[in-house]
Amino acid sequence: MHQPPVPALSAADPEVARLVEAEARRQFEKIRLIASENYVSRAVLEATGTVLTNKYSEGYAGRRYYEGQQVVDPVETLAADRAKRLFAVDHANVQPYSGSPANLAVYLAFLEPGDTVMGMALPMGGHLTHGWNVSATGKWFRSAQYGVRRDTGRVDLDEVRDLALRERPKVIFCGGTAIPRTIDFPAFAAIAREVDAVLVADIAHIAGLVAGGAHPSPVGHAPVITTTTHKTLRGPRGAMILADAAHAKAVDKAVFPGLQGGPHNHTTAAIAVALGEASTEGFRTYAHDVVANARALAAALAHRGFDLVSGGTDNHLILVDLTGKGIGGKPAAKALDRAGIEANYNTVPYDPRKPFDPSGLRLGTAAITTRGLGPDQMPQLAAWIDAAVQAAGDEALLDRIAAEAAELMAAYPMPGWA
Repeated sequence: MHQPPVPALSAADPEVARLVEAEARRQFEKIRLIASENYVSRAVLEATGTVLTNKYSEGYAGRRYYEGQQVVDPVETLAADRAKRLFAVDHANVQPYSGSPANLAVYLAFLEPGDTVMGMALPMGGHLTHGWNVSATGKWFRSAQYGVRRDTGRVDLDEVRDLALRERPKVIFCGGTAIPRTIDFPAFAAIAREVDAVLVADIAHIAGLVAGGAHPSPVGHAPVITTTTHKTLRGPRGAMILADAAHAKAVDKAVFPGLQGGPHNHTTAAIAVALGEASTEGFRTYAHDVVANARALAAALAHRGFDLVSGGTDNHLILVDLTGKGIGGKPAAKALDRAGIEANYNTVPYDPRKPFDPSGLRLGTAAITTRGLGPDQMPQLAAWIDAAVQAAGDEALLDRIAAEAAELMAAYPMPGWA
């Protein structure tokens, strides 16, 4: 059953309670390989469900527009202080509701409508809010987009520099949503200095790896850093903006009053808890284990003939091009879900297919590492993935794999389920 128990919810609204229970069971039984998902601790779950959700707190600690902030102010200060210590930054704003509003705050802080922003193109692994054309950031600002090389699947920093010199952006984003390789923050910083742009490192996917020392930090290279607080950081669904002292005031003003009203105080408390957990030696071990599992799974998939974008991974994320397997990413993802394995279909660089029916799968190892799986289990996961992809439409085989997957996961505890 769901942990902590929800007896009041069950009594007041049994329909919603049944859905919560069903989701908890689903998360327990599935092999969750979606790169942007994880399991939070029971402590984070409990913090998220506290009476802090009742309090409205426009403004910042010590400078609120509502009374009754004697408890909320220390909660937000604690979260910000923990973020500053963990990432070794001058300033942390823990109020953004999610990653997209955090990135929008960057635009408001450092750009005017029509200014040029440079980021990685969405089909190459970037994020919608890095200036892609269907996003407000691509409609309200002039966007210059870089990609990856066809032959390597990696960013060519000489091409990035050429683009920056030609387009003269005021802000450059590095990072994205489907980048399996280490981000070269020093090289991006050098390019940004050359064109007098603000470098923004979007580390939403790798924040936990950075905190745990399993990926280089952008601190000292990017004066502004945005991140979500879930994914590899293993916190609630929220976001932060980290900044050096010179950029802190503009960031704070952009978040409030520029974009948001009162922060979600229950989420802020849960962020504080997650940041405390991420400061432990156990979390450092976890971060390195995430990368070890991703590399082991990538190697096992490559052994089975899967084409991996860039040839492998340096972090938690694997991007698979299924063209050689003769199946699109969407039917493959649906077959895997039926087989008890969660993944998401995803575009791959230079994808000839449409975004809603692309050629790729995106896999991640953050959640299964939280459950306790290790490199020894990765060949079995690759075997099930291979069988499910090849057997799309064979319902009996997919059901058999799902039963075997659930049996495997039953041996690994899940925070939030007992």
